[in-house]
Amino acid sequence: MSEFNEFDQQGSVPERNTSSIISHAFEMYKGVFLYGLVIMIIFFIGDFVIQSITGYNSWSGFRNFRDFDGDYSDFVSWNRPGVSSYYSGYSFLGILMSPLYVGLIYITNKFNTKEQIDFSDLFIGYRQNLGNILLYSLITTIILWISFAMCFIPVIFVYPLFFLGYPILLFENATAMDALSKTYNLVKENYSVFLGTAILGGLISLSGIVLCCVGIVFTACFMEVAMYSAYCAYLGRPRQITNK
Repeated sequence: MSEFNEFDQQGSVPERNTSSIISHAFEMYKGVFLYGLVIMIIFFIGDFVIQSITGYNSWSGFRNFRDFDGDYSDFVSWNRPGVSSYYSGYSFLGILMSPLYVGLIYITNKFNTKEQIDFSDLFIGYRQNLGNILLYSLITTIILWISFAMCFIPVIFVYPLFFLGYPILLFENATAMDALSKTYNLVKENYSVFLGTAILGGLISLSGIVLCCVGIVFTACFMEVAMYSAYCAYLGRPRQITNK
């Protein structure tokens, strides 16, 4: 069982603009990226299992990238055997792992407030508010896949609307619907800042791909830390959670 500590905690809070939020997130990420690495290792193990079951190799397209000769229309082929089963499993894996992303946000807050971090903190999302975290992840996954099906570009503009959902679920112990409502209402009033933060955060998260793709394990979880920084900027530094 857990509750919020009512006493003020030390820790930094960024200003309400994209550059300050990203800078704050970068400083936080330098202290917690090893936990993000653990998450990505778990993810790739799960992804390998899904590929083995479905017979679909999601990385084969990268090996043939140089052979496209400027025509990348076949980079992702939706007609390859096992593709639908793979992406269904991939989405399911992402939903199951969403409590780990929440755990990284929790660890980031502990790092920011100079609290002692335990490895078990990474799994707090499986101990607290689990049902709402999974439901929120399911709803947002469905919405984002629908947006992706609309020529991908709508995802860029829809994703920021869910940017504060995970921190709200964690620090406010909110229901999935309350988290959706609160993040939507707050983001739409400050949309340009959250759009810029989501785009820059996404580019940083994907930047590891340039290092022979393997480098993404070191950068992919930057987005969750950016979510924490944005939460601090607009809703204040959260009170620390104490486990009982």
